[in-house]
Amino acid sequence: MKIALVTYQDQGKYHTAAANNEDDLLISFLASKGFEVEKAIWNDPNVLWERFDVVIIKSPWDYFNHINEFYVWLDGLGQLNCRVLNPIAVLKWNADKHYLNDIAQAGLKVTPSVFTSQEAQSDLSSYFERFDTEQIIVKPAVSGGSKNTFKVTRTNVDEINVQLMALKQEEDFIIQPFLKEIEDQGEWSFVFFGGKFSHALLKKAKAGDFRVQATFGGTVHPLLPDPELLAQAQDYVDQFAKDCLYSRVDGTIVNQKLMLMELELIEPFLFLETHEHAFENYGKALETILGQA
Repeated sequence: MKIALVTYQDQGKYHTAAANNEDDLLISFLASKGFEVEKAIWNDPNVLWERFDVVIIKSPWDYFNHINEFYVWLDGLGQLNCRVLNPIAVLKWNADKHYLNDIAQAGLKVTPSVFTSQEAQSDLSSYFERFDTEQIIVKPAVSGGSKNTFKVTRTNVDEINVQLMALKQEEDFIIQPFLKEIEDQGEWSFVFFGGKFSHALLKKAKAGDFRVQATFGGTVHPLLPDPELLAQAQDYVDQFAKDCLYSRVDGTIVNQKLMLMELELIEPFLFLETHEHAFENYGKALETILGQA
């Protein structure tokens, strides 16, 4: 069985060297378990995808910069007989943050979100009262790596309004209240393989910043969540990550409840080196899913 581990062309642009190395470590581990795995760049025209029995979407970290091409590529995989993990329909759903509306409608807690398009003439100033906050976050509906992400205050709102007016000509944006709990407590990530919990960690931004990614100076702290918190994270996976090899639930604690920020089902960094059983958990989930084919 030939397996492609999908990556992207510009290694290192969106993640640290340690994150990039996760792919190599995972390939080595899977090889030790008898899997035949090789890296394949998702938009490399020289890759013959029909060679593979399984395509694992691992780190196509630039997909949001080429979203239409990415959708076409996924459709092409769908016409082949290879197994795609995570499922193509889930990937396409998860690529656009409008998916948060679906999760909220299911009754699960999600960061309050408003989407604005090219046609909408929204003044960001109105959202301070709407969300009862002094800070809001604005980012593209299809995005990653904090691209075109703004932290808006009453001081810089006029400047951001001008920038957003131009950017909205190209894509939709999502407007959310800034959750102060991220500064005070950090952002949780719960990693699941095959729908089963593997490990968790708390990500914290560096002083003076709000972005928790390592490329912006953020730090990670492996932690064991309490059972109630883990059960809340499991709810998102059970309802919206069925048949997925991997999923990552990102959120923060608001009023003692987990509030979802992102359900990562396309290309999350999995923090495999932060837990002694993470690689084994991944391998067992892959074996189980392939055994169900």
